Amino acid sequence: MDNSKSKCIVLLSGGLDSTTVLAIAKKEFDVIGLSFDYGQRHKFELEAAKSIAKTNSVSHFQLISIDLGQFGHSALTDKIPVPKNQDIGDKIPVTYVPVRNTIFLSYALAYAEVNKIYDIFIGVNALDYSGYPDCRPEYIEAFEKMANLGTKFTQGDKKITIHTPLINMTKSEIILKGHELGVSYKETHSCYDPSNEGLACGECDACILRRKGFSMSNIPDPTLYQ
Repeated sequence: MDNSKSKCIVLLSGGLDSTTVLAIAKKEFDVIGLSFDYGQRHKFELEAAKSIAKTNSVSHFQLISIDLGQFGHSALTDKIPVPKNQDIGDKIPVTYVPVRNTIFLSYALAYAEVNKIYDIFIGVNALDYSGYPDCRPEYIEAFEKMANLGTKFTQGDKKITIHTPLINMTKSEIILKGHELGVSYKETHSCYDPSNEGLACGECDACILRRKGFSMSNIPDPTLYQ
């Protein structure tokens, strides 16, 4: 831990994007990693997040448990089949988890206020993505405005900043950036519907975008597929 650096929060999912964001944030900040056990159907991404936090010497890692499964209506939290080999971006898919990023960012904001941290990083992306409405720049801008209106610790000169370094990057650009920063993607997990052993299905939206990214970046894909 570098005491000369100010602290930031990185929302760490265990996936490719958030791991790249972690590498970017580490260059400037002392990183606190937050992950969420939100009632998702498998825990491979959480195991990946813990491992990535440890490998990257995150100063503090916290796993927060909430239960979005009680609301359902998502293939990631409910008994709804994960779509395979569908056209991506035509409509909002059933893998969208209602209000997930708003909830995650709200928890991060509460942690930030208690610990006087003014920088939060999230790996949302508005180019190569599945069409989720809470990954768009205008959503992030609105949340940041709300955060600075609705918290006690932002009523002075210092304001909260929601950092989205990947927002305008394609998946291949993200992978190239991570490669440049020395990120190992072998530990990361993206698949929505893995096997019981954690092998990626290769056919869900997340797998298709991941495969496309590695193919277009000409970097070998370390993912173990079924």
